[in-house]
Amino acid sequence: MTKTLVKAPFKADHVGSLLRPESLQQAREEFKAGKISLEELRRVQTREIKRIVEKQVEIGLEAVTDGEFRRSWWHIDFIENLNGFEGFVPERGIQFAGLETEPYDVRNVGKISFNQDHPFVQDFIEFKEIVGDRAVPKQTIPSPNQLFHAGIRNPEVYPNLKDYVNDVIQAYRDALKAFYDAGCRYLQFDDVYIAGLNAEDLFAYEKLSREELIDLALHVVNSVLEDKPEDLVITTHLCRGNYRSTWAFEGSYAHIAPTLFAKEKVDGFFLEYDDDRSGDFKPLRFIPNDEGPQVVLGLFTSKFGELEDKALIKARVEEATQFVPKEKICLSPQCGFASTHHGNKLTEEQQWDKLKYIVDLSKELLSE
Repeated sequence: MTKTLVKAPFKADHVGSLLRPESLQQAREEFKAGKISLEELRRVQTREIKRIVEKQVEIGLEAVTDGEFRRSWWHIDFIENLNGFEGFVPERGIQFAGLETEPYDVRNVGKISFNQDHPFVQDFIEFKEIVGDRAVPKQTIPSPNQLFHAGIRNPEVYPNLKDYVNDVIQAYRDALKAFYDAGCRYLQFDDVYIAGLNAEDLFAYEKLSREELIDLALHVVNSVLEDKPEDLVITTHLCRGNYRSTWAFEGSYAHIAPTLFAKEKVDGFFLEYDDDRSGDFKPLRFIPNDEGPQVVLGLFTSKFGELEDKALIKARVEEATQFVPKEKICLSPQCGFASTHHGNKLTEEQQWDKLKYIVDLSKELLSE
């Protein structure tokens, strides 16, 4: 059978999550309170996913997502459904700029492997059927590197970091195979972990040097991708935190670029460049210019609804071309609009207007 290669990431793309509508939020609360069944909750989720797929296609996006409408958090729902992990409520949330997150996290409780009944796989199958041939269905999952924050690995289960690394890699290899077999051809790793390796003050990491942590992160992802099918597009999205329109840390990509930008074997990098926290474009010079990954510039913020100035976006694209060819550049928001069920501080209308704006500007600024 001939394999059809997906040309992702696209000139106009987006990270994944979308604002949850009130009907979905209400259904979630009713399900938690025992007022409706899981089947009834899924009916609401499916109805809303169909609606946002229609909207994404309507505004011209070539890749569409389910908005992450079947999950509460961009990362935890996936991880707690792997064998060897469980979700729990810690005493405190994570400190962001000006607020603390709702406390919920994951911990390692046993040997790690991919759960062959992982709900995300069936969710993708249903999502793909909804999309049909109108667009490319894009799947997002947390990067395997997210499992290496300090405090997640259980030293009683894994006294040796190497054994933990190997099991995480195998679990993710099996995850990629499961999604591929389900028909997925465009999958994104969301990676706050490697973005955090740029911060001057490293926190919540294994007790290794910055260089050792960067090398480990590269080894983990590249090992997962070692036997990746040729027609499965994998991208990495680097995020500095996105919770109720706030952020967790700042720092340019200078520390990680010589290793991760140069050597991570993904098909594209989604990079935050929506404000001064992100630094300049100089680290892009490490991305290989030949068959290297596409560069998706997150010049538009998902945190607020105001549309960015067109002249400024044009100038920033031109500035980026000093370090990476224009033909390798794509545009997107810097992150999702609702990395958690809480969502960012903008309206759904503003969300769609911003995504349509990105589609229109990509045609104007990046046309061949």
